[in-house]
Order: sequence, then C-alpha cells, then structure tokens
Amino acid sequence: MVSHSVWIVGTSRSGKTARLVEQFCNWVQPEKQLTESFYTKKPGKKKGDGFSTRGFANANAKGERIPEFLYLKQTEPGVLVLAANDDNRRELGDIIVTSTLGKYPVRAKTPLGFFQDEVILFWPLLINSLSLKAQFPVRLRPETEQELATKLWRPQLDEEILRIAGVNESRLVRRILDLLQLAAYSGVHCEDIAQILARGLGDNTTTLEPEFLASLLLDWRNWCLERGLLTYGIITELYSQYLLSDRNYQQHLTKRYQAVLADDVDDYPSVARLLFELLLDQGAVGAFSYNPDGAVRLGLGADPNYLEGLAERCRVEILTGPPSESLGEELTKQMVELVTEPMVLLSLPKMVHSIQTTSRAQLLRQTAEVIVNTIQSQQVQAEEVAIIAPGLDAIARYTLVEILIKQNIQVESLNDQRPLISSPVIRALLTMLALVYPGLGRLVDRDAVAEMLVVLSRKQQALENSLLLTDAINRVSTDIDPVRAGLIADYCFVPHPDRPNLLPVSTFERWDRIGYAATTAYGEILQWLEQQRSQQELRLIPSPISLLDRAIQRFLWNGSNLPYEQLAALRELLETAQHYWEIDTRLRQIAPDETTPYTTIIEFIQLLRRGTITANPYPVRPIGGARRAVTLATIFQYRSSRRSHRWHFWLDAGSPLWAKGGAATLFGAPFFLRDRLGEPWTAEDDKLAEEQRLRRILTDLLSRVSERVYLCHSDLAVNGQEQLGPLLPLVNACVTHSVI
Repeated sequence: MVSHSVWIVGTSRSGKTARLVEQFCNWVQPEKQLTESFYTKKPGKKKGDGFSTRGFANANAKGERIPEFLYLKQTEPGVLVLAANDDNRRELGDIIVTSTLGKYPVRAKTPLGFFQDEVILFWPLLINSLSLKAQFPVRLRPETEQELATKLWRPQLDEEILRIAGVNESRLVRRILDLLQLAAYSGVHCEDIAQILARGLGDNTTTLEPEFLASLLLDWRNWCLERGLLTYGIITELYSQYLLSDRNYQQHLTKRYQAVLADDVDDYPSVARLLFELLLDQGAVGAFSYNPDGAVRLGLGADPNYLEGLAERCRVEILTGPPSESLGEELTKQMVELVTEPMVLLSLPKMVHSIQTTSRAQLLRQTAEVIVNTIQSQQVQAEEVAIIAPGLDAIARYTLVEILIKQNIQVESLNDQRPLISSPVIRALLTMLALVYPGLGRLVDRDAVAEMLVVLSRKQQALENSLLLTDAINRVSTDIDPVRAGLIADYCFVPHPDRPNLLPVSTFERWDRIGYAATTAYGEILQWLEQQRSQQELRLIPSPISLLDRAIQRFLWNGSNLPYEQLAALRELLETAQHYWEIDTRLRQIAPDETTPYTTIIEFIQLLRRGTITANPYPVRPIGGARRAVTLATIFQYRSSRRSHRWHFWLDAGSPLWAKGGAATLFGAPFFLRDRLGEPWTAEDDKLAEEQRLRRILTDLLSRVSERVYLCHSDLAVNGQEQLGPLLPLVNACVTHSVI
C-alpha cells in the first residue's frame, strides 16, 4: 500500500520548507489540483446530487493521492504545523499564510509549545487521572525553576555532595533538572531515571549516586504537581506518559488534526515521534522534512536517529543538494577531508581566505577592519556578511560591535542573551525599588544611586534619524551627567538598612555647582520618589510591577522612541516580574509563610543580579523589514536561524570549541537517546560524536555561504594558550591567501 505521508530529505537550503508549504497547499486547496474526471459518483446519483466521501479518486497535478477528509474541511483543514524553534515557527507560519492568501487559519507551534498547550487545555483530564489538586496550572520559567529547586534541595546538597559533584550548587541544580527534561524528551518515566543512569554511568565514582539524583527529581516533580507548577520537563512527561495514552484525549486529538506538517524534525525530541505515529495510526497524513546534516540540538534533547525511523511509514522524497550559488558542493568534500585526514596535502580554492594574527585582540581588530573596508568599497553589503564564532565572549562582542558601529555599520547579534542586569536602565529601576520599599537598604549603594539619577534624568525627546540603536542609550543626553550624579550621591544619599533616603540638593553646601538643569531634574526625581513612598505606605501601589511600570512611563517612555534593545530589556523585566509575583502568590496561597512581602522583592532583585535572566521577550525580533546589518552569531545560533549570506567570517578558527558546535552537551544526554538508552558513553563514542558534529557543521555552514569564507585565526586564545583546534588544517591550507 502506498503511503499518503511524505518524508522529505535534503541538505540545508535544498528546498525542504518550500516543498512542505507546497504539500500544505495541495492539502487545503485541492480544487486547484482536481478536475471533474477525478470524481466518482455514488451509484444511482446524478452529478450534483452528492458524492461519497470514499468515492474520491484523489490526485493532484503530480498524480499524488490526497486524503478524502481534507476536501470536506476546507474552511478548517485540521492541519498541525510544527517547526523546530520559535523563530522558524513564525517564519513558517508567515510563509503558509502568504502562500494561501490568508484563507486558512494556521496555528504553527514548536513541539514543546504544542505539548504545553495540550497539557493546559486538558488539565482537568490530568487532574482526574493523577488525582491532582483542582487548580489552574502555572508554568515555571527556567530561572524560577532553578531557584525553587535549589530551595527545596538545599538541605540535601551539603558540602560533601558538592565536593563529589565537582561543581557549585547552581551548576549542580541545573544539571539535575536537565536530567528530568532529557528523560521526558525521550519518553522515559521519572521513576526510571535511576536505572538508566546506573547503566550509563557504570562504576564512575566521580558522579553522584543515580538513586540519590532520581529521588531529588521525584521530590521536585511531586512538589510542583501539588502546587500546579509546570516546567518543560514536567509538561513533556505529562503529555507523553499520560495524555498520549489516554483514550479520551486520543479521540479529541484525532478529531482536531487530520494532517501534520513538521519542518526540520532532526531537531525534535523523540517523544514527537510518539505523537506523529498516533496521528498516522488514526488515519492522518503527514509531511516531514529531515536534514541529515542538521541535528543542531543533538545533545540538548533532540533525537534525530529515532525521528528518522518515521521514514519507513512515508513515501521518501530526496531533494538535490544546496543551490548552485552556495559553496557547499565545491568545498565540503575538501574541507572535511582536510579536517579528518590532516596529513592530506590540499590547498583550498581562492574563495577561502584567512586572517591570521598572533594575539586575539589583533584578530578582532583586523577582522572588523576587513569587514569595514569591504563594505565601504561596496564589494558586499552589510546584510550580506555574517561573523560566526564557536563562542562569543563579552570582549569579542564589544570590540566587533564598537568598531563597526563607529563606521556607521549596524550589527545584529542573533539572540544576544545578555543578562538583564547588564543594562543600566534595569539597574536604575531596581535601585528605585530599593528606595521606595522598606527593608531593602542593603541592596543599594552610592554608585547605584548615581547611576539611577543619570538614567532617570534623560531628556524627554524623541530620537530623530537614529538608525544606529545598538548603543543609543549612551548617546541620549541627560540632565544629570555622571559627574553631577556622583556629587549628588556623595552628599545627598543617606544609607540605611531599612529606609535609605535622598536629601534635597540644598544639603550640599556648594549645590550651586550642580546647575539649574540638573537641580530641576533631581528635584523632580526626589518628589516622585516621595510620592511613591507615601502611596506605598497607604497601600495604594498594587505590586512592585505597578511601580516599575510607573517609573518607565514617567522617566523612560513619555512619548519617546526607545531603541529596540532597550525596549526589549524593559519588556523582559516586566514579563519576569509579572511571572515572579504570580508564582509567589501561588506559593503563599498553598503554604503561607512568616516572611514579609518585601522578602520577595529582595529575592527578585538578587535573582536578577545573579545574571540568570536575559533580555529575550516575545517577539524576539523587531517589527518591520530586515535590518541592513552585519550578522553576529555563534555556530549554534546561526545554524538554528537557518540564515545564509554571501560572505562568512569564521572567528577563532583555531578554537577547539568548533568540535562542540558552539553549544555544550547536557550532562547525561547520550544516555537518553532511544537507539542507545542507558548504554555507557565511552571516550571513543565521544571522539566519534565530535567528528560527526564537525562534519555536519562544515556541511551546513558551507551550504549557507555563496561567495567567500574568511578563516579568522589567532595563534593565542584570549587566555594566552595556543589554539590547536580541529579547523587548524584549513587555516594552513589557505595560508597563501592570508591577510596579515
């Protein structure tokens, strides 16, 4: 029997997504593909009297059979559309809406996003089957998850445990929580984690006992379920272990979705296959795209080998390689051979250049200068250049951005997840909280007050013709400059553990030196703070979230055009605060404690100061056309974004991190792959995995560049050590084209 489902295999940029969209259009718009000869009437019926749902001899222009049910629900086709990550999800949804002229509602989701929606939607069913408390579920963000798990486990994580683990408390808690997530992704019960770890770790004495780790996770999962709190790991486990096996849910699922469209399934967790097989077993059709050189999230929960097993149930379509304008077909074989067989004497073609220096500081400056020169000479446009590195530290990011920005070249950092606390605006707002609410005096000092005065005294005017917004906050004029702010903080700030205070500027004997503009701005800030304190004492401020919003409206927004990066940080701050107090309210309802409400504010500020929360709100991209900017990204970020450029600059080409793919593998990830569940992971396995990952990286990146590659190498790393990474043979093979 010929399968109606299709399995599309192809390398990067081979047209897999376009083929998926074409398949979607065939499903929901069959009237464009069918002619009257394809219909068969019921016996004894005239044309127009009605047609049997089993009577369609369905086929499109390619002769492919199309399932009958999709003709019957053209207004509501019941197609589940999935993408590997959130950026790809939005892009795929936009493409489908454009291709169908917006006639069909599309609800594209990521696999985890779909699991979350289903768990919340069918929460009453889970309440009955698991005998849970009847309360609406609340999802925990990763940073809140880690903080609560740390509090729960702290009595058991003593110094001896931390010594055996060889990591600090924060890293150990994250590692343990990742085990629950990995197990859930692979469809393993939480109760079976100890058995799998015991088999995988064997006699390894450098790790904690598997039974101990599993007991911590069981306590954590039960603690969360009692309070209606959901993490990604718990959501995935509830969906795969309980919902998918429930007959009532299966009936609802198969009624809602008669087809599934999934892009880049090589980045999906293995439980996604359980969902797909259930739908296919119930008569649904599927279209899946698979990239053998993808697997970007392998080691982070993806299981490409297990997902590839779906191909047996589908008609396989193999697309040709990358487009002719890419360098993949010409360079991949040579580069892979050079990397895997370093003794081979090959020279790379002239489209591969190298930039070689002794120190990394020289490398960063020289790389930026080459980019500036080529853009200014109009050899290439800014949006056609990508800088790709295995890891981007703050020094490299700052150096490259500063040099390019000064030459009027914008830089777009993909998923630049810098901690919120790194933003002066965020630090100023947290200082403001400490000055309004009592009991927070130990969280504020003289320097923080001075910074707050500078930020909150910005002149209220729109940013006109400001295209370079990356560092715009530093160019916005303020009424109180840093020098005057320091003087005011020195003489007018009164530290106090409970009630820190700001005195009038006249307290300073030479307050005339402050100037009229700064004095006026300081007076307005002082008056506003006093007003908020009074309202707080009268309980007229509903929550700290309201106070943050008031400060943003009064001092930062006020009709001005905020830079996107600053706006993203403010939005993430409000989203984080709202989530934090939502969780705090839930916990106090279930188990009221004797701590004061201000304890929550202290913990919130300390959480932000630890740098665990990044500015990555929804949506994570600016609205409007694509920015004319150089792309700056890690290997992982660039490959996940599925972008392509004319020119690539591979930064730190000699770094050993190229074999890691720019993303660390989660502890225990190999133990939870379905084709080797619980098998020990040896040094030989690790070596083979790195070789395969490096081959995929080279193949993928070369498919995404069309004209030129620069290998940017410094003999010494930022720590002064010699760089002898796996791409060094490539650098040596193009030494004749080096720019020194």
